[in-house]
Amino acid sequence: MRTTKLYLWICLICLAATNVDAEDAGYFPPPESEGGWRKLEKVEEISRIAGMDPEKLNGLKQWLLESDDRNFAADVIRHGHLVLEVERGNSAKNDSRRVASVSKAVCATVLAIASERSQHETTMKKMAFEDLAFEFIPQSQPLSDPRKAQITIKQLLNHTSGITPEAVGARNQGPWKHVLGHDDDPDTATLAFDPGTACGYSTFALYHASLVCENVTGKPYDQFAIESLFKPIGCEHWWFQQFEGGGDKYGRHPSHAMGMPARDLARIAYCMLHSGRWRDKQVIPKWFVEETAESTHNVRTPEMRWGHNPQMFSHGWQLPALLAGKNDNNGSSNGIPADARYKPGSGGQLIAFVPSLDLVITRQTGGSGPWEFEEYLRRACAAVIEEGSTVHK
Repeated sequence: MRTTKLYLWICLICLAATNVDAEDAGYFPPPESEGGWRKLEKVEEISRIAGMDPEKLNGLKQWLLESDDRNFAADVIRHGHLVLEVERGNSAKNDSRRVASVSKAVCATVLAIASERSQHETTMKKMAFEDLAFEFIPQSQPLSDPRKAQITIKQLLNHTSGITPEAVGARNQGPWKHVLGHDDDPDTATLAFDPGTACGYSTFALYHASLVCENVTGKPYDQFAIESLFKPIGCEHWWFQQFEGGGDKYGRHPSHAMGMPARDLARIAYCMLHSGRWRDKQVIPKWFVEETAESTHNVRTPEMRWGHNPQMFSHGWQLPALLAGKNDNNGSSNGIPADARYKPGSGGQLIAFVPSLDLVITRQTGGSGPWEFEEYLRRACAAVIEEGSTVHK
């Protein structure tokens, strides 16, 4: 009888564990106005449920607070549980200050959605990343440099287009007449290199990508991003930069630049972590998520501004594990898994996800300037408890 009861107890425990695993696998947070991310605060639960070392998370919290003096909000999410949230002046829930270059990864992701939908004829035009970009930017005619006709959409996203690399020092703003090289500024009018032959980190290239999205979908970039990505995954706070035309022919259009709170940024990374799925809907194309795991070009010469390994750039996202090497001037990337994807932005903004660790991290400041992006990701990865290890409390 005692043996039978013991067996039943074991079965119940196993069943409960299975149910928890199934619940975690199918967990997607409701919008913040409806409860938002589930959060763990007890040391024992952080260790047992999320598999994170509370002591290392506390060390990460102190590091975040001491890493600079900017106001910020930062989140660490493991197995769908918010295990660390640090705020100083900024709200992780609703403070939508600018996220700088993090918006490049968002734009590429939105453009992938537009491409996928176009294959099913639900947009004005059909478009693939291998297509020529300027066929989808009528405002650019006549081209300021005939080589622009050779640029593919993919090259806009992986910084190999030759369009106004940040290394040339051009004013990184609108109007669209300036962006498209029609205001007699040689830095914007003339390509820095033949398309696909070098790597030059370019905000201007992503400005162009937002126009591609608009002309493919027939909707302003911001409207399409909100409808196709933000709302389906429960984001509630955002804003977009708008550029005037600088002439009657150009009009007023949103660029890719935007602002968003740390918790909503985490939703984008969490959707990527789940191969683009959100509940029962494929929001982001699975092919896009898979392709971001590797470099999307063959350029090997160092990136023009920072000298980074150019292979780290992939569809608007970046591969931080590829930072290490002779072309890296930011130190070693040891401790960052090979499958990690992230996008840093000036001022200490960051969005990142690591599929092998089921980990998402974000940080938002709204500021500008350098910061130790990789160290944040490295410390968050190091806080994951290795299978079979014991955390002493």
